Amino acid sequence: MGKFKVHSLIDKVYKRLNLYIAWEKVKARKGAGGVDRVSLERFERNRDFNLEEIHRLLYEDKYQPQPVRRVWIPKPNGGIRPLGIPTIRDRVVQQALLNRMEKIFEPKFLDCSFGFRPNRSCQEAIRKVEAYLKNGCHWVVEVDIQEFFDIVDHELVIDLVNEEISDGKVLRLIRKFLKSGVMEEMKVSYQTSGTPQGGVISPLLANVYLHPFDDEMTREGFRVVRFADDILIMCRSKEEAERGLAKAKEILEERLKLKLNPEKTRIANPVSSFEFLGYVFRLGYKYPRYRSQDAFKGKIRWATRRQQPKLMSQIIKEVNPIIRGWGNYFVYGNCWRLFSELDYWIRWRIRAFKAKKWARTETLKKYPPTRLKQTGLISLVELLQLKQLKLSPGTGQRFRKAEYGKSVCSV
Repeated sequence: MGKFKVHSLIDKVYKRLNLYIAWEKVKARKGAGGVDRVSLERFERNRDFNLEEIHRLLYEDKYQPQPVRRVWIPKPNGGIRPLGIPTIRDRVVQQALLNRMEKIFEPKFLDCSFGFRPNRSCQEAIRKVEAYLKNGCHWVVEVDIQEFFDIVDHELVIDLVNEEISDGKVLRLIRKFLKSGVMEEMKVSYQTSGTPQGGVISPLLANVYLHPFDDEMTREGFRVVRFADDILIMCRSKEEAERGLAKAKEILEERLKLKLNPEKTRIANPVSSFEFLGYVFRLGYKYPRYRSQDAFKGKIRWATRRQQPKLMSQIIKEVNPIIRGWGNYFVYGNCWRLFSELDYWIRWRIRAFKAKKWARTETLKKYPPTRLKQTGLISLVELLQLKQLKLSPGTGQRFRKAEYGKSVCSV
């Protein structure tokens, strides 16, 4: 990275204004408490005292993070992955660190990196992939790092941060967070590697850790698109793809001490499909991968389960944010047919919920699609139509021609 280091940073981290800004950001994200069971509401009741105590401990270099609380959340493929929940106090300190460190590292990161960076998004990464495809980069190397957040080398993280920041107190504080441990079922374990998923500063440290990969691959002339640990290498020929895969293995496994997943790390040829950020790319089209469709349907099933003692208006109020969030993300794909089928399936689920509550099937006739629309139910197709109004002429025809996506009408 750059040759000029930041020698004094901790005084800017524990600055009272920075701590207040950090607290407001933590509060805005909401979330549960950590191992101390202190909630956001409880922390806020004594906000000034809590922030002043954080200021004092950081000033005296005596701050000690608590272990993160481990919970397990389902993965789209049916497995589970660990999530670490730091205490509110630790989240404030991590956010205060992030506020200062982001300004130092952000100018150093390359344009090929899109994950967890200001003013960058998944859609920008997807548009970059499409631009490379249009320019003839039809050979794609999918690079999958196995359990990335669990095997990050602590000493290497500190060394990479130290390339830009030489403040010993900041480096010690980061090391404390990396080694703070994990509490699960009242037992605390301490890892020698990895950074907990869920920590405020973890995404920045992940980008710092993978920046040498971006830098060296770019200098070698490879076209990389990376969102956190999801990596694509866009190539014009099979030979270039093979060289790109070999170079990626060399950097990631030998230099960065990571491990690639042999089952998911592969080369996709021009007629095969590849996945990136929830989309499947195939023959010029992109559409939600089946696991994303199944996860969406699972959320709708749960929201419309028939044994709930709720009104129809309550069900629709719960379903609409799910439809809006999923639809607005995948509205950029070729999804006209898929969205139409999903809309039909969602309406069927809601009508069946009403029929079950009234204990008679005649209810289905009383709730045709037009009446459901009057109740405020959001339509995926309408989200797509609204998006098409903002696109160039003729784009809508391309959406309508897409025929990808499996049948979604099973319950």
